Amino acid sequence: MARKILAVDDEKSIIRLIEVNLVHEGYNVVTASDGKEALEKVAREQPDLVVLDVMMPFLDGFEVLHELKKDPDTRDIPVIMLTAKAQDADVFNGYRSGADCYLTKPFNPKELNAFVKRIFDSFENDPDGGRPPYRIG
Repeated sequence: MARKILAVDDEKSIIRLIEVNLVHEGYNVVTASDGKEALEKVAREQPDLVVLDVMMPFLDGFEVLHELKKDPDTRDIPVIMLTAKAQDADVFNGYRSGADCYLTKPFNPKELNAFVKRIFDSFENDPDGGRPPYRIG
């Protein structure tokens, strides 16, 4: 069964770019366009990974990440932050908040695909079958 990824961004062109590239790699992709919808889709779709923008309506990506990490049912879902917020403080805040990877826009879709694969490969290599924390950077 294909792994499910939730892609969250308020820019339709970015969502489409993420979706097309990840589907091409064999993943099942669902999308959301704001932070509130992202949390609803996580609860309903139970994705294996979330690709999350920061600057969005209703709840920003850091708020969504905080909500995911405080909930025992979602705290182990890996999150890749994909955002234009590229200041050192933003990157630090992302990792400190529990992001597994922090990529900045503009981004190379092949790089995103590689990080997604690396995160999923780390699950398969875990002898306990769990979702170990994975850090890139």
